[in-house]
Amino acid sequence: MTTDRQKNMAALDRQRHIYVNGMAGLRPVVPFDFQSLETAARQRISKEGFAYMAGGAGQESTLQTNRRAFDQWQIVPRMLRDVSHRDTSIQLFGQSLPTPLLTCPIGVLEMAHPEADLGVAKATAGLGIPMIFSNQASVPMEDCAAVMGQSPRWFQLYWSKSNELVQSLVSRAEQCGCTAVVVTLDTTMLGWRTRDLNLAYLPFLRGMGIAQYLSDPVFLSMLAQMQAASAARPKITLTTLRNLITVVNKYPGRGFFKKLRSGKPMAAVRLFIDIYSRPSLTWEDLSFLRKNTRLPILLKGILHPEDAQKAVAYGVDGIIVSNHGGRQVDGAIGAFTALPSVVAATQGQIPVLLDSGVRTGADVFKALALGAKAVCIGRPYAYGLAVAGQAGVAAVLQNFMADFELTMGLAGCTTIANITPETLVKSE
Repeated sequence: MTTDRQKNMAALDRQRHIYVNGMAGLRPVVPFDFQSLETAARQRISKEGFAYMAGGAGQESTLQTNRRAFDQWQIVPRMLRDVSHRDTSIQLFGQSLPTPLLTCPIGVLEMAHPEADLGVAKATAGLGIPMIFSNQASVPMEDCAAVMGQSPRWFQLYWSKSNELVQSLVSRAEQCGCTAVVVTLDTTMLGWRTRDLNLAYLPFLRGMGIAQYLSDPVFLSMLAQMQAASAARPKITLTTLRNLITVVNKYPGRGFFKKLRSGKPMAAVRLFIDIYSRPSLTWEDLSFLRKNTRLPILLKGILHPEDAQKAVAYGVDGIIVSNHGGRQVDGAIGAFTALPSVVAATQGQIPVLLDSGVRTGADVFKALALGAKAVCIGRPYAYGLAVAGQAGVAAVLQNFMADFELTMGLAGCTTIANITPETLVKSE
């Protein structure tokens, strides 16, 4: 059982542990600042994998906008307040969480490290931080749930062209203990991602990031009925053959040549590309999801206050303010810039979360001050995975937790309720 002293000294204890280890010549598992962390990850990931993870849309101006948005607000610390006891816990959808942090759903994590989603699942479970399972995962959700015990987990949904597949994915999420469904709205089509285009690289065409589909009975049933004869085929080169070997090896089952002769591995990739998302999705479609799940439904990608008002009107349970980490629309509004107007539009009726551009505990503090209920961490934990697998993810999340707790205390706040708009000023 965790004592009050252990809980309240967590950040200081981590800080001391790092410095004491330094006396013995032991260095931290991962770098602490984002730039060094990204550089370390880049050295361990293929150039294609790093481009996919780090890149943004177009000239990547939205990546910079996300950071500038945080810099426009400054924390005003208050003094001579007893901050010896600090409580970072929150209540969200009936669950008590130790910290206002979750992990964003990030697809194709096998590009970062062989442990992929399993490494994240084990790390988050060890800390009690909710993991949002990616719809484009490298490991089926059931396998991740199996190593998490009772630790909280949500499921991200990319709304397929097949409602039957949507229903199946959500049903599986319920069965493996997910407590919310996050519908990603901003990726009904892939953004113009120049780094990936320069390399002519899309991991899904290599059979990567489609584990949720290859483990789904509805998808496999559709695959069995698929007419693949008319599908476009790439020019046959040595690279084509290498990629074909990768695709076949990614397909579940034994016997390389048996799988190759069946034609199913490449057919599965084509089917995924054909149906993974639905550009025609509208507000009216949400009723289908509501009828088919008892779980809270959050909409991820809301940036406009009128969309936030519609979300409330259509009965969704929460919002994640996000621009997909700058990966979809070049020149988009910063997620943190959009946060206050979205929060105001919901009038406190549903919780509002934030992702995109979050790099420090101070960023988390600022987001909560402007009305976010919790904050989702993205690239930093993926880079931690690349550097040191499960241990790297855990280290990055622990660093966020400690940085946030210390920022909160040094600003004169002892609970999340103390973090209000009055703790910030906007720079001129």
